[in-house]
Amino acid sequence: MFRVSTSNDVANLHDPLAALTADEIDAAAKRISDVIAATPLHYSERLSALTGAHVYLKREDLQVVRSYKLRGAYNLIVQITDAERRAGVVAASAGNHAQGVAFACRIMGIVGRIYVPRNTPKQKRDRIKVHGQDFVELIAVGNTYDAAAAAAEEDVARTGATMVPPFDDVRTAAGQGTIAAEILTQLDEAPDTVIVPVGGGGCIAGIATYLHERAPQATIVGVEPAGAASMTAALVAGGPVTLPEINPFVDGAAVRRIGDIPYAAVSRLGARAVSHGSLPLVYATEDRHNSFAMTHVDEGAVCTAMLDLYQNEGIIAEPAGALSVAALPQLAVVPGSTIVCLISGGNNDVSRYGEVLERSLVHLGLKHYFLVDFPQEPGALRRFLDQVLGPEDDITLFEYVKRNNRETGAALVGIELGAAEGLSGLMDRMLTSKIHFERLEPGSPAYRYLT
Repeated sequence: MFRVSTSNDVANLHDPLAALTADEIDAAAKRISDVIAATPLHYSERLSALTGAHVYLKREDLQVVRSYKLRGAYNLIVQITDAERRAGVVAASAGNHAQGVAFACRIMGIVGRIYVPRNTPKQKRDRIKVHGQDFVELIAVGNTYDAAAAAAEEDVARTGATMVPPFDDVRTAAGQGTIAAEILTQLDEAPDTVIVPVGGGGCIAGIATYLHERAPQATIVGVEPAGAASMTAALVAGGPVTLPEINPFVDGAAVRRIGDIPYAAVSRLGARAVSHGSLPLVYATEDRHNSFAMTHVDEGAVCTAMLDLYQNEGIIAEPAGALSVAALPQLAVVPGSTIVCLISGGNNDVSRYGEVLERSLVHLGLKHYFLVDFPQEPGALRRFLDQVLGPEDDITLFEYVKRNNRETGAALVGIELGAAEGLSGLMDRMLTSKIHFERLEPGSPAYRYLT
């Protein structure tokens, strides 16, 4: 089911991983300071009130390319040789890393080719072109990051260009780690907890490395989407594994296989599995020196967090950017503690908000679908409305075709409840009405077709 790295794979990581240190991250901060904005650390009144902690949002969505990915990309590209610059660079990305590479290519006058999955949102593709202008060629291939990465590797083998990995390189991870350095300068004292979205793992590798050396009392929490939990799978297996399938909805974190270097960076902190079976899966270090935990959240919870951030804080977060906030409700928060949530990116296509709202309503238990057999006679729908629907319920979908040669006709009915606890009452009223119906269960093929 999984493909596990061999011991030789891990052994080969020892030398490059030695270069990932807090000192190197400080050097990266100086190296990229002319290009990277020091993003704000915003105090969230809403999340602080909800949790009883002091919650801050590290706003990497306000970075020049609307995500933290520029940090790693620029830190790597600025270090390549003149000969490598002339040969150009190649990258694979779900969108945000591509924007960072494109921006760096334009600033440094380097030609680049960037491979993205075909399902990368149009907004991200357009921004890649804007940042790279004539210096970058954008190539769409496959439906996952891994397909794009394979195409990029073939390009490098064919042309001799330099690969700019989005996460599996110490220079990339060191660039991402500069986020932690900024956080420590922006707070009066080190935070108690830092919550970091995890896709390929470069960001958490850099942040965890820096905090381990500079703020050893801080707890580090990594958050993955439930449909692409590659770091979780690696910690269970004892090494990076390839997931057989992933849910691509949280596109900025939908990676089949965690990077070798990010996994090794987390492992050297002593991370181990302490429970396994039901969600969330939790991992911790052997001692209290930088307690480390992994969890993952349902894609519907991510959508709810996106909408809450937009409606309350005015933050346009992409799905991966909302992972840290989505994880807050399932963490054991210490009242009065200081928590930093990394808002990792804000490159969200507005056309996706219809799906985001739908997934959020389903997650909150407010949206349900039914196949209902209506008697083909006048007044049948009116009786359904009067006898079945609650006063706060609403029909959001109704698809029905009359069949003249049948006594009943099936209709697809979508109902939005006024409150999640109203479902049992709705089901009871349906049974009492003696109308034949079938609830479409989440996860079924018919349900997936609708949502």
